[in-house]
Amino acid sequence: MGADYIEPDLVTTKDRVLVTRHEPEIGGTTDVANHPEFAGRKKTKLLDGVATTGWFTEDFTLAELKTLRAKERIPAVRQHNSVFDGHYQIPTFQEVIDLSKRLSKELGRPIGIYPETKHPTYFRQQGLPLEPELIKTLNRNGLNRPDAKVFVQSFEVSNLKALDKQLRVPLVQLTSSAGAPYADGVGPSKDQIIPLDAAGKLGKPTSLVADAHKAGLVVHPYTFRVENTFLPADFDSSAVASDSGNLFAEIAAYRKTGIDGLFTDNTDIAVAEEKEAR
Repeated sequence: MGADYIEPDLVTTKDRVLVTRHEPEIGGTTDVANHPEFAGRKKTKLLDGVATTGWFTEDFTLAELKTLRAKERIPAVRQHNSVFDGHYQIPTFQEVIDLSKRLSKELGRPIGIYPETKHPTYFRQQGLPLEPELIKTLNRNGLNRPDAKVFVQSFEVSNLKALDKQLRVPLVQLTSSAGAPYADGVGPSKDQIIPLDAAGKLGKPTSLVADAHKAGLVVHPYTFRVENTFLPADFDSSAVASDSGNLFAEIAAYRKTGIDGLFTDNTDIAVAEEKEAR
């Protein structure tokens, strides 16, 4: 579909294998609730200070997680993704890297990886820090080098500072603040670049992109999605939240601010817009 990078969210298993899930809690993204053998694993834990009930990756071995099947996280909005429910296992980080290598060969162009460490402080408190396994995996695959097609991102500061001492790939701070000396880029939410007005429409762009560029940082905002519920009101196609709106026009508006790239669930639209903008 034209993507340049695959962006996996990384969490860990009980046996210290990095796997890709949106959150440590997997009740919303797998069929674990349908597995009676794991009913006793359901717990309530504090996840970044919030009481969260469900099943957590750190309570499962990789072999156990591989018996589960993935499902769409927000089916009410992205019904079309639900057709894949129950068909796929939870991939490991290594499997994502293998996929990027295979696609690079098949497509004749490099496909990079853009992993995000999810809740690293939480996992460190569980005795399962993400950073050592991330470093090992990148080293094992020859990807810990400045010219590798790799970015590592995080919302947290301390783990990026720690990674900065051992990784040679660019680090991206998912925050609105530019100029962090341990990072090479920022990944702001898109409304930090163009805020919405009271009517939910695009307002006046902030100086974030210009400020970041002055500090020598690339800017990769998140997340661009085609459904009306995720779009500014300017680009809604109807009053139905799950209908597809004009994502093409939204991306075009953000490209004018000078962003260097973006995160999207709809790569084909982003690539089409980029081609037209050239």
